[in-house]
Amino acid sequence: MRSILFSVLLSIGLTGAVSAQDDRGAAIQGVISGQIEAFLADDFATAFTFAAPNIQRLFGNPDRFGSMVRNGYPMVWRPADVQFLDREDQGPFQLQKVLVTDSEGVPHVLEYQMVFNDKGWQINGVRILQAPPVGA
Repeated sequence: MRSILFSVLLSIGLTGAVSAQDDRGAAIQGVISGQIEAFLADDFATAFTFAAPNIQRLFGNPDRFGSMVRNGYPMVWRPADVQFLDREDQGPFQLQKVLVTDSEGVPHVLEYQMVFNDKGWQINGVRILQAPPVGA
């Protein structure tokens, strides 16, 4: 009887942990998707709200932030396709990999560093990783 009760409790606990991970993943993907949608609409003010405070301080205003994205991350500004890949727990951060296909069909793998604060999940930085080989 004890082993059945333990199994049930363990199952409930693991299900809760998986559910919390799923919720975290959905929230993170929602933030990234929301920012990309704002970029597609040229709504840099909204896109800026998805950035963590240190990014907002670094660029100072939505226009400077938008200019940086247009020039440095054109695949994010005008993606043809976005697919979420692996997410990794790194202490206070979550690292979300995203496969972004640009308007010319070229794939790019980006790593979003996400941080949780009083405003929820926010984007703390993005780095471009090596794109997968063609045909992979």
